Amino acid sequence: PNLGRPSSERARGPSIHRPLHRRSTKADPTSMASSPDHLFGLRNSFYIGAYQAAITSSQSVAASALSPDEIVERDAILYRSYLAIGSHQLVIDEIGPSAATPLQAVKLLAVYLSGDAGNKVCMHPSISAALVKESVISKLHELLRDPAVGSNPILRLMAGTVFMHERDYAEALKHTSSGGNMELLALNVQIYLQMHRADHAEKQLRVMQQLDEDHTLTQLANAWVDLVMGGSKIQEAHLIFQDLSEKYPTTCLILNGKALCSMHMGHFEEAEALLLDSLNKDAKDAETLANLMVCSLNLGKPATRYLNQLKLTHPDHMLGEANVLCRRHL
Repeated sequence: PNLGRPSSERARGPSIHRPLHRRSTKADPTSMASSPDHLFGLRNSFYIGAYQAAITSSQSVAASALSPDEIVERDAILYRSYLAIGSHQLVIDEIGPSAATPLQAVKLLAVYLSGDAGNKVCMHPSISAALVKESVISKLHELLRDPAVGSNPILRLMAGTVFMHERDYAEALKHTSSGGNMELLALNVQIYLQMHRADHAEKQLRVMQQLDEDHTLTQLANAWVDLVMGGSKIQEAHLIFQDLSEKYPTTCLILNGKALCSMHMGHFEEAEALLLDSLNKDAKDAETLANLMVCSLNLGKPATRYLNQLKLTHPDHMLGEANVLCRRHL
């Protein structure tokens, strides 16, 4: 999903899943629980990139039906969905100082991303982006050292996301690889792929498959690994995205996944059509703009407009950075 993978890294390669029609033979412990999982649909909306749907559905989940921990998880997904659509300041404004630690961690990610985007954080209007990031990292370390809250999975997920943005992969893995939920395992897969360690990513994927091979994040992680492995794995990745597009509402994440598979297979016109569809859904989506650049170049079409849009909306993106560096040396 967007579990927070930085746009500068996402340009390197695709994101993916294993076919959804394949059912696990393992017993699902949650199916034996006496109470239903009220957050199942909300989580899945977030995982597949249906952020507005997640925002809407989070408000329809009554607090009376949830435990205190589930309420915190619901609110964390709500605010992370707002972050995914770029509403950093809303998250900063709404999460107050008395909020639970996991929500404070989400707020720290919002502050970090606000600095990353070159925006002024209203609570620190005169502080540079670098100092804002340094302050966020310092506070995260403080929380992670606290024995009362340091093991919280949402805190570790937010910390791992920030350290991954910083490309401090060793520090990220220090906090994400000590066990936890499926999101932490999926984040580990992303980190290892960004480190160009597909072998370790595959090991993490196998752990996820043993826990629940039909989980949406397992499917996505499978697709990420398949796209990086290439060759015959591309077709498997394509099947995963096709299954996702049939099972869920089509999102930018799903369309970009299908487009990446098409580009890998040399079907650039097909990929362009998928990406234009994605652009209609979100004209500022970094993945869509970056992939349209690559696709247009392969089709012999101008890509300047997409590059300019990418630099304007996502100045930290790897393709935008690379273009600036090239110009400096010309």
